Order: sequence, then structure tokens, then C-alpha cells
Amino acid sequence: MRVLSGIQPTGRIHWGNYFAAIRQYIDLQQGNESYYFIANLHALTTVREPKVLRQNTLDLAIDLLALGVDPGKATLFVQSDVPEVSELCWLLMTSTPMGLLERCHAYKDKKDKGIPADAGLFTYPVLMAADILGYDADVVPVGQDQVQHIEVCRDVADKFNHAFGEVFILPKAKVLDNAAKVPGTDGEKMSKSYNNTIEVFEPLKAMRKKVMRIATDSRPMEQPKEPEGDHLFQLYSLFVDDAKREEMAALYRRGGFGYGQVKTALADAAEAFFTPAHARREEYSANPKRVEEILADGASRARKKAGDVLKRAKKASGL
Repeated sequence: MRVLSGIQPTGRIHWGNYFAAIRQYIDLQQGNESYYFIANLHALTTVREPKVLRQNTLDLAIDLLALGVDPGKATLFVQSDVPEVSELCWLLMTSTPMGLLERCHAYKDKKDKGIPADAGLFTYPVLMAADILGYDADVVPVGQDQVQHIEVCRDVADKFNHAFGEVFILPKAKVLDNAAKVPGTDGEKMSKSYNNTIEVFEPLKAMRKKVMRIATDSRPMEQPKEPEGDHLFQLYSLFVDDAKREEMAALYRRGGFGYGQVKTALADAAEAFFTPAHARREEYSANPKRVEEILADGASRARKKAGDVLKRAKKASGL
């Protein structure tokens, strides 16, 4: 099957990004035709500093490669390097109802809070639909909070297909069972918006300090505790196998431990899990030309596919 997903270069990758989405990228590139892009056009709605956007884009490419996106198995590219998708976006906008866009979360939330929203934010779902439809994607790995975008994409494709014939394949969202269960340092969902993230590639000492500052309750050490629903236990479970997870669960239920012990175990597990990626990142960072070559090759392959789809849509609509 053909898989597609994108991630915005609006900051460094954190644990939530990895376990909710990027891990799926790595798994799905095995045996599938996979397209993964850095969504710098989408990022323009929030990042208004050119140097920052360019650096974020390069950093994100290096991060994805270090985490295991394999250019030999997947097509990795920068969104703006495929202009065919922007042209396809316009075709889709001509048949997309205003009411559909007015109901979308990002626009609706800003409007409800009295925050000015530009046309880029309003039409963001149509560009996202073009990103997906432009590659005939069958499956889109996303976090739970992005499922609405896939539903909107299907609606946008339906409207175009109804007007001009069966041009587009209707994609499906693929969400991990635990995609919405990556708690941050305050126990809420890990998100840059909440300032509660732990970055994948921050220095290990800084990572450990953040882990040790994770908020916990004030129950005494000797009291047994139910592990399910405990955010420290949830985080620890992401990094270890079933045997270690059950061992930690037994410790919780037995009692007689301090949260500092769990935090140390979590920091150790996270360090062991991400250390190979840290090493790969250093190698890619030392050779940015290689990264640029990978992105250029990916854009070339992506343009070929998107060009075929655009040609199909233009012919169907009379252009």
C-alpha cells in the first residue's frame, strides 16, 4: 500500500511526536511505498522568520533520518520542493465548501478565542488534502488529534470526484492505540503548546533533569499504587519490553518505593532507547550535503508521482 505523512518544522521532535507518529513511519516503510515530507508550507502559518524555518527544516530532516527513516525504502522530501501539490490545492479549493473549513478545529479554536486567523490557517485542511491526494495515498499515519484532517481530506476528494469523476483515491487514517497516551512532564498530553515536552535529541543530562522534575502525587512510599493511569508508568512502558513493564507494575502494586526510583529507571530506559539515534544524528549533522542530496532525490521522486496525479485532475476538470 502507499503510505504518506508529514510533520511541520516548528520545533524539535519530542517523545510524543516519536511514539504517536514517527515510530509508525519507521514501521510502515517496510514493504510499502512510503512518502514522508517536511511540511514547511504549513509551518508558514506560525513561523515567520525565514532563517528559523530553513534551519528547522534541515534539523527535522536530520532528526527523521537519525530516527530511522530510510531513504532507500521511503521517499523523504520537503513539501515546498513539490509545487505540483500547491497547484492541486487550488483545484481542490474550487470545489471545497466554506462550511466544511469553518468547522475545522484549528480555525474554529482560534475564532472562538477571538484570535485573528489568516487565510492560510483557514485553507490549511485543503493543502493537507492536496498533500495526501497528490500521491494516491492509501494510508496516513497520524495522531488521534489529526484524524479530523483525514476525514476532511476524504470529504474534499468526494466533492471533487462528484464534480469531475473518480479522480482521487480516498485515504484512511492509521492511528496507534497509544497515540494519545504520551503524557508530558505535568501529566497532561505531551505538547509544545503546553511547554511540557522532553525532546528526543536534547542533551542526555538535560533529558534526565526533565525526567526527575516530572510531577507526581504525594502518596507515601510504603503505599501500594495502581500502575495503570499513572503517567510515569505510562512513559516507562513506552521504552521497555513486556517483561520489564510487568516487573515495574509489580513494584507499583507492592509499594515500598519512591517515585525517584521510577524516574531513574525511566531516564535509563529512554537513554538506552535513543542513544543509537543520537549517534546517527551526529553523523548526519557532520554531512549536511548528504542530507540535502537525500531531500533532492526524494523531491524528484515525489514530483513524478504528484505530477501524474495533477495531470489526471487537470484533465478531468477541463484544464
